[in-house]
Amino acid sequence: MAGVFDLATAPTPGEEGAPLLPPSDGFILVDPAKFPAAFAADVDISTTRFMAAAQVPWGLGAVRTKITSPAWKQKPSYFMVTALDRMVPPSRQRSMAARAGAKVIEIQSSHAVMLSHPKDVVDFITSAAAGPK
Repeated sequence: MAGVFDLATAPTPGEEGAPLLPPSDGFILVDPAKFPAAFAADVDISTTRFMAAAQVPWGLGAVRTKITSPAWKQKPSYFMVTALDRMVPPSRQRSMAARAGAKVIEIQSSHAVMLSHPKDVVDFITSAAAGPK
């Protein structure tokens, strides 16, 4: 299983990877200058600039940990593919969803789908909470 760091940094032909700064003191950060376009291109620029400045570094231990017993192997899975994502390439999202046998919807959104398409996210969660049909 890949860790979050691997998903964000391994090259995917034809798709951009996350603009992460080189690790420093055991932490990584999205490049603040590239954050708005990479993380939330479909969100108001004043919001994304604030998000870039307010982001908290991620501990490498958390993002490099490999999951050994994923819940999707035993539970129903649901996946919202964000087709305009520049943090986790959409092709990788589709691959993960297929591997999990997830019920998938695809939305034309950046990584920050909860900000740019909140109603769609609520509807998706509500549908998933209702369980398989």
